[in-house]
Amino acid sequence: MENLTFRDFAGAIMGGDVIKAASVLEALLSVDGTVATRATAHFAASMKADPSFMMRAMGLRGAVERRDVGEVARQLEGCFALGGDEARAAASALLARYP
Repeated sequence: MENLTFRDFAGAIMGGDVIKAASVLEALLSVDGTVATRATAHFAASMKADPSFMMRAMGLRGAVERRDVGEVARQLEGCFALGGDEARAAASALLARYP
C-alpha cells in the first residue's frame, strides 16, 4: 500500500484534483468514499473562503504528534465537517496509521 500523507491530500487539493484528494482522505481516515468526498468538498470550500484555514488545518499534525485522540477528532470535525462518532473513528484510524 502506498504511504499516503496529508501532504498528498493538500497537493491534490492545491492542484484542483478533488477526486484524488478524496481518495487520499479515504485511505488516511479509513472512511468510505461518500464521506471522503463530502469531507474533501468541505475542506476545499473552507480553504477558498478563509485564507487562514490552511494554517488552522495544520493543527491536526500537532494533535496527531501529541497522540491526543480528542483533539484529533475536534480537528477532523473542524477541517472536514465529520460528525462526532465519525470523527472519533477517523481519529482512531489516523492515530493507528501514525504510531
